[in-house]
Amino acid sequence: MSETVLARVAALKTKPAPELKALWRELFDTEPPQYNRRYLESRLAYRIQELAYGGLKPETVKRLDALAEQIFGGNPVVKRIRLKDRPIAGTRLIREWKGVEHCVTVRDDDFEYQGRPYKSLSAVARTITGSRWNGWVFFGLKNQRSRS
Repeated sequence: MSETVLARVAALKTKPAPELKALWRELFDTEPPQYNRRYLESRLAYRIQELAYGGLKPETVKRLDALAEQIFGGNPVVKRIRLKDRPIAGTRLIREWKGVEHCVTVRDDDFEYQGRPYKSLSAVARTITGSRWNGWVFFGLKNQRSRS
């Protein structure tokens, strides 16, 4: 890494958030996403290096896209939830909420609750509680405090 690129990347840690967002607008020509500071720093560091040294070769991008399509089949929901973490089809998830027992059945591509299909457990949890929940946390599949 050249000294100027290295200095620019190192300086990201000391910049206040408004400066990081202004730099994002300058380097990406879009509004910055509403992610945390760490995400902005890492993406800005990559972009600074990408502009200085070039990005991935087109053949590499094509190969990565092909692998992603092969693994995930183009389904964005599957990309977020690794298959090994998802309960197998037929599993019944039971949760008591305000004295009422709720049962959800895991299906191949979605979840069934009260005879209706839902694309995510979060959607089921929202139906049950009336507020936004992480479905994996609500049904006890992921500890709220741990990060996997």
